[in-house]
Amino acid sequence: MRIAVERHGFEDFWIDIFHICRLFFDDVELIDGNQDSGPADDAEYRLNIDLAQPSGEKHGSGLVRVQVTLQHPPTLRQWSNVHERLLEGRDPAGHKRIRKRALGFALLQTLEEATGIEQPWGILTGVRPTKLLHNMMRKHDRETCMRTMRDEYLVSEPKARLLMDIAERQLKVIPDLFHLDKEVSIYVGIPFCPTKCAYCTFPAYAIGASTGLVGAFLEALHEEIRAVGRWLREKGLNITTLYWGGGTPTSIEAREMDALFVTMRESFPDMGTIRELTVEAGRPDTITEEKIEVMKRWGVDRISINPQSFIQQTLDKIGRHHTVRETVEKFHLARKKGLDNINMDLIIGLPGEGIEHFRYTLDETEKLMPESLTIHTLSFKRASRMTQNKDQYAVAGRDEVAEMVRMAQEWTARHRYVPYYLYRQKNILGNQENVGYSLEGRESLYNILMMEERQTIIGLGCGAVSKVLFAPQINEDGEESQRVERLPNPKEPAAYISSYKQYVDKKLKLLEEAYAAPVRQTI
Repeated sequence: MRIAVERHGFEDFWIDIFHICRLFFDDVELIDGNQDSGPADDAEYRLNIDLAQPSGEKHGSGLVRVQVTLQHPPTLRQWSNVHERLLEGRDPAGHKRIRKRALGFALLQTLEEATGIEQPWGILTGVRPTKLLHNMMRKHDRETCMRTMRDEYLVSEPKARLLMDIAERQLKVIPDLFHLDKEVSIYVGIPFCPTKCAYCTFPAYAIGASTGLVGAFLEALHEEIRAVGRWLREKGLNITTLYWGGGTPTSIEAREMDALFVTMRESFPDMGTIRELTVEAGRPDTITEEKIEVMKRWGVDRISINPQSFIQQTLDKIGRHHTVRETVEKFHLARKKGLDNINMDLIIGLPGEGIEHFRYTLDETEKLMPESLTIHTLSFKRASRMTQNKDQYAVAGRDEVAEMVRMAQEWTARHRYVPYYLYRQKNILGNQENVGYSLEGRESLYNILMMEERQTIIGLGCGAVSKVLFAPQINEDGEESQRVERLPNPKEPAAYISSYKQYVDKKLKLLEEAYAAPVRQTI
């Protein structure tokens, strides 16, 4: 969909305009009408955005007025919306946020009228809507927050209520969610899988084709664990949660898993204080009795065994070389061996699947009843095989996806699962969401901490991303903000092996900067 865009006063909001348009049209191509008059001639839509300059009696205050006009030249139809927002305070960053919200409000309503498509998430296009809500909840009561989500961000009542339920549960599960700066969490990335799924963009390399790299990768990972462990001991920082992800960590041998646990015990401060230890065993074809015994011996609290779907044809289509039967057998094996906190992932909208397929998957899940269930909505990630070959993967439409999301909510509620974390992705089907559900008391602490960005998470291994939180800063209007720095390790095993020492140095330098920085009051 080619859309010619003219912006007057919103030159810095190109990406925001794109993301709102992307909610309504597939394969959006925005053409800069301010500069390129030629290419704009054959655009299917023309979008004009005008900003009236703020004016007011007080310095830094006034009214921002945005007018959005959308034209469809082939039909001569036109839609328009005007929206105003009050600017208060002196903080330029705050003014920019208000202008962005005004733009989103007017543009979303114009596109809803033009297309007839209602967006349940309103103008929210970010990954972490619960993080926004938590910031509101620290200042306002529940009803005020709900009203703000509905009226200021155009979020639907059901989605606003889902967000509120999740945020309140997170505070119940982790009462000290906002006071974890004296601890960190650890993510360990093992970049190997039996095969790579068609929708995947995680660091996941077929272990059968990477056997020559596994030993060298693990040797480097041991060294990274030791270096970070020394730093944690020097700083007197304990670990809140430890999460093995990837890839599929259980792709490596049981003896290799055991050796990593030994190095962690020798290197990390007081492993006995860790609140939660999770290992992603997502691919059933990697799980063995010996690996389960290793996990039991080291006190693993939680594992994942991920069917994604209970339709064998779908598994074959997306490149998961295990059977439905294997999923069930490995689930029962883990149960028999005493693992009593098992998560399962399901994906809504996999190629060729509709409502009846998803209903069957839920029925099969009911026979197992894992302690937690993460319901993903399929996202077309830019680098995935599925995205690069879209014509080979027919997926459900917007209304069908919305119905499957509703089915998941109804099924989990009926079986007394509660939603406890949520995130969204670009290019997610139907502009929906991914939600983690669990039985009472079986919520994943790591998932909450990682998604809400309330604690430093140190990433070790291939593709692992460290998210380092700096001390909160107070601006001139008395508002709090927090700097979060991301530092990803190399995704490819060979690149990690050759450069992990440099990345360890970068990581420790960033951590030193963050943990040396006091809270600063801006005057």
